[in-house]
Amino acid sequence: MFRLWAKIWKENRMVKDTVIENEDTSMTRTKKIFGAIDDICEQFDLSHPIWLDVNIAEFKRHDKTKFRRDNFLESIEFDYLEIEVIEEDMW
Repeated sequence: MFRLWAKIWKENRMVKDTVIENEDTSMTRTKKIFGAIDDICEQFDLSHPIWLDVNIAEFKRHDKTKFRRDNFLESIEFDYLEIEVIEEDMW
């Protein structure tokens, strides 16, 4: 089971969150992450964030990253979107 937790933060408060689950063992980790981001953007009605070098490095180190205003082409009405892998089967 792969689970990714997404949270929208505004003024140091979590205003929305969701957990995306994926049980498909044939998919790569990268496909699961990008698929989860697709679901998150659809649920929160957001454009897809742009992965900057800092996001990639942070996600590789901690399985977690924050997408701020610089990551979105459209304006956002929150401080940041945080994603975090909370469960991952290792085979």
